[in-house]
Amino acid sequence: MKIGITGSIACGKSTVSAYLRGLGYPVVDADAISRALTAPGGEALPLLRAAFGDGVFDGECLNRRALGALVFSSDAARAQLNAILHPMIIAQTERELLALDTPGRLVFGDVPLLYECGMERLFDCVWVVAAPRERQLERLHLRDGLSREQAAARIDAQMPQQEKIARADAVIDTDAAPEQTRLRVDALLEQLAERSHA
Repeated sequence: MKIGITGSIACGKSTVSAYLRGLGYPVVDADAISRALTAPGGEALPLLRAAFGDGVFDGECLNRRALGALVFSSDAARAQLNAILHPMIIAQTERELLALDTPGRLVFGDVPLLYECGMERLFDCVWVVAAPRERQLERLHLRDGLSREQAAARIDAQMPQQEKIARADAVIDTDAAPEQTRLRVDALLEQLAERSHA
């Protein structure tokens, strides 16, 4: 069974994925796939250079900060980036999920833009990780050093959190203590186990 994990930026998806990995479950990470595609020698680099020029590169390496500043200040640039990366990320995510998917096994996919990319079709159910906007802003400031305005631009560039929640099969709220998040994940895993034995 394949379970998608998604949610808006800085909502705690990585925390949930790390906990699942710690329990021994395989997790396909769409962000890791994206980083591999854009690492030195990555498959996406020639296309990104052709689209955005040398200004978003330091020699042969992608300057992620420069690219981020560009795409979060321009809808057209962001759409262009997505048109390049998303098909590659979707194809590789699907390959990895299929390789891990065996009868009776739970396989997870950590996919930030799951709904935006139409990737829910790859999963049997979807869990949305959620947090209040203030918490997202605070985490983006602490984690990435973003100003409030920069953090808000990144949040607003994604599908509204309430829309993701409305489409989800389950919601994990990460605003409480980490222990509460883990207990919620445990409860959801128990539900899946009961379903598989029903």
